Amino acid sequence: MKYILFIITILFLQQVNAQSIGFEIKGTLVSNDDDKLPLESATVYLERKKDSTVVSYTITDEKGAFFLEGKTKDKELNFNITYIGFKSLRKSLDLTKGGIIDMKEILLKPDANELNEVVIRLTPPIVVKKDTLEFNVRSFKTKKDANVEDLIKVLPGAEVDAEGNITVNGKPVNKVLINGKPFFGSDPTIATRNFPKDIIEKVQVLDSKTKSQAFTGEDSDGENKTINLVIKKENNKGVFGRAAAGIGTNGKYEYAGMYNHFDNDQKISVLLGGNNVNSPGFSFGEIREMFIGGDGNRAFSGGQGIVTSDNAGLNYADNYGKNVEFSSNYFYAGSDSENKSSRERENILSDGRFYTDSNSSSFSSNDNHSVNFEIDIKKDTMWLFNISPSFKFSKSTTTSNSNENSFNGDRELINESTSSSDVANDSKNMSTGIDITRRYGSKGGFVRLGTDVRISTLDTEDFLLSQTNITSDSSKNTSRNQYATKENSSQTLGASFTYRMPIISKELFLDLGYSYNRNKNNSDKRTYDYNESSQEFDTENLDLSTDYTNIDESHVPKIGVNYTAGKIRLRLTSSYRFRTLENEDDLRPIYSLKRQFNNLEQNVDFRYRFSQKSSFNLRYNLRNNPPNLSYLQAFEDVSDPLNTVIGNPNLSPEKNHNINISFNNFNFQKRTGLYGFISGEIIKNQTISKTSIDSVLIKQTTFTNVDGNYRILARIGASKKIQFTDLTSLDVRLRAGPGFNRIVNYNNDVFYVSKVLSFSPSLGLRYEWRDVMDLETMYIVSYTNNQYDLSSLENQNFTYHKVSVSTTSRIPKGVEWSNSIDYNYNPNVSDGFQKSSWFWNMSLSYSVLKDKGLISLKAYDLLNQNTNARRVATQNYIEDSQSTVLKQYFIVGFSWKFNTLGDRGKGGRRGRGGFRVGGGRGRH
Repeated sequence: MKYILFIITILFLQQVNAQSIGFEIKGTLVSNDDDKLPLESATVYLERKKDSTVVSYTITDEKGAFFLEGKTKDKELNFNITYIGFKSLRKSLDLTKGGIIDMKEILLKPDANELNEVVIRLTPPIVVKKDTLEFNVRSFKTKKDANVEDLIKVLPGAEVDAEGNITVNGKPVNKVLINGKPFFGSDPTIATRNFPKDIIEKVQVLDSKTKSQAFTGEDSDGENKTINLVIKKENNKGVFGRAAAGIGTNGKYEYAGMYNHFDNDQKISVLLGGNNVNSPGFSFGEIREMFIGGDGNRAFSGGQGIVTSDNAGLNYADNYGKNVEFSSNYFYAGSDSENKSSRERENILSDGRFYTDSNSSSFSSNDNHSVNFEIDIKKDTMWLFNISPSFKFSKSTTTSNSNENSFNGDRELINESTSSSDVANDSKNMSTGIDITRRYGSKGGFVRLGTDVRISTLDTEDFLLSQTNITSDSSKNTSRNQYATKENSSQTLGASFTYRMPIISKELFLDLGYSYNRNKNNSDKRTYDYNESSQEFDTENLDLSTDYTNIDESHVPKIGVNYTAGKIRLRLTSSYRFRTLENEDDLRPIYSLKRQFNNLEQNVDFRYRFSQKSSFNLRYNLRNNPPNLSYLQAFEDVSDPLNTVIGNPNLSPEKNHNINISFNNFNFQKRTGLYGFISGEIIKNQTISKTSIDSVLIKQTTFTNVDGNYRILARIGASKKIQFTDLTSLDVRLRAGPGFNRIVNYNNDVFYVSKVLSFSPSLGLRYEWRDVMDLETMYIVSYTNNQYDLSSLENQNFTYHKVSVSTTSRIPKGVEWSNSIDYNYNPNVSDGFQKSSWFWNMSLSYSVLKDKGLISLKAYDLLNQNTNARRVATQNYIEDSQSTVLKQYFIVGFSWKFNTLGDRGKGGRRGRGGFRVGGGRGRH
């Protein structure tokens, strides 16, 4: 870490001493009328005269004040101001005099568009429109050949982690749209890692909303953000994409391709990828992945250990007339995975300890298909129909082998078990959601009806061969050679109604609603023992067979008040849930049951927006969760010879109180960001498992309710961008915050309380020298302290360290050299497990064919030290584990990109707006 800081210090001093002109500019912006009102959230920025590159920018505060500072090698810059509804202002500033330039009070005229008046149209780097933050892509410089993820990384307030997850001012981004439409389902990284930055005109950040909420103008809860990528008009017709392949050492390979055809509203995209290097897609010679699969409904590849995957997808979207929008996508994901793992667990009991050592191996194969549609029909400005059918089909097979040995505190063998199984699954899922929204009047009222139908089936075949031996009592030994079939089917019907009545136009509303949900789940499992006489699996084992139907039905009326005016938003919602859980056991009718759970639920949501840049939020939720039906069934589940599970039909529902307080602020004047939150949760009647263990380490588990569980979590994040010159900058990011859990539980039938304190601060630095290099580093330390009120349980402390360094060099021209280095240190793992490791990936690429081709060399795990050894500590055990990891390899690859977007501009002249108007060749 000290070497990294040393390098950054040297670069810092180098830039400070560079031949640059420092500037400080301040002033106040007011309207040019009798009131002279301050203009908040106007964009003020400086740009170079020769190429319009933005040098510095800011947003006026609530008093209309602004302050710009920085360094530049230019003696003169253009000073610009833009504000919606007012005329833009531009003037030239001479910076050679030095000192503070005080613009004093600047009067901005309303945009009346008078005849014979020359109107200046500027494109500011940032525009604030109510709850939408809009970035002009041209104002933010990135590396050559950048994708959208690279662009987002340089936007103020935005952060992107190694998995491609995006946050903006501390809020997670859960949706990325292309011109307002979804692209390849709900996984944002498909768009951010595959779309080139050059075709994007604007990046808009807004609160995530459903289609119906956007149509009615409702506020969302603001907890998640949506990014909308606006494509340049001239880039909305043509084709673009990329194709690549690579081959490496030890039989490693990867391939990928993507084709996009855009014709205004019609968009067709095809992607294809595969590899045997544990990547969901292909990296085109770079460290990061091209195709990433984070959608839980559709994973692009799956499994643990060494994974070989093949993936394909098709996306189609179009408008039919002015009132119908249609989008669809298809995905195929196939994978084979092989994994071996080993675990050493120290089990903590109230009267002693015992140990288990286990090893397992598995091979699995998965094939998944999914088809999704979404249709929006606007009959007129008052009606919206949304229909979203979805179909998913999957098949999988898994072969696994395992063995486990259990020892007492003196490390004497107590029991041992071995198991091997072959499992095949075949599942089908279908769902259809229909929402109908009708707005009425002009005051914000609406009526909404929604239905949701889901049908699924799962068929399973399982061959099991197992042996369990008890060292001191052979009469308790268990041998199984069995074949089992299981047929599961589920039908869910949901319906909802919402009526919003305006009390004060567009400010105060009364919401009345009702929802109904019914889930029926049928499960029929038949287990057959192997018959030595007939040599067939024809002897049914009723102890390991089940045949039941579960029904979960809810009726929920609700009433709410919604107030939004000026800087305040307040929502108060109360509902009463009438819930019935029913189990019909055809195999064991004595265990059939029916329980009624009726509970009040409440929600409070308050937001105060100090300005467009900062806000305060307070949320409270009261929820009641009934016990899982499987916890209520009182029959003995003996599927695990070493752990018999018995349900408890007398369980009470959990009552959950949750409160969250958050604050966020981004100061465009000082390039600082600050966000934080504190959340607390109190759980009454929490359902926990209660296990007793006998002398030969055979468990008997049931379930009970306990009080006294609560948790508190706090986080604060701060960021600061230091601009040294036009070309160099340093981003500093700090995160920290404690967490505290009070856990009430049982240990071998003995009641106890544990307290867990955790703290995980991190510091990140990112130095950028535009078009030359990037240097990014992150340090994370994680500390956990476990305390118990039982004298037989020892308090535990755990510490984990991680240092990450990423570098990218872009010199000489056409060459890009990237490195990613991680150092992990886990001092608490047991002997025999690797405590520390260096993990270094490197890639080197060279542009050819006029930057349309890329030759690359990628080195994975350059030091050959990759490991996933880890320690997990709970109130009942401490476990060290490690499993199969991908080892060192090298791959040589080639990628080729194509792009005809904007070709209609060929032969014309391009100016600042994009097109040229005369002779000459256009750039494409």
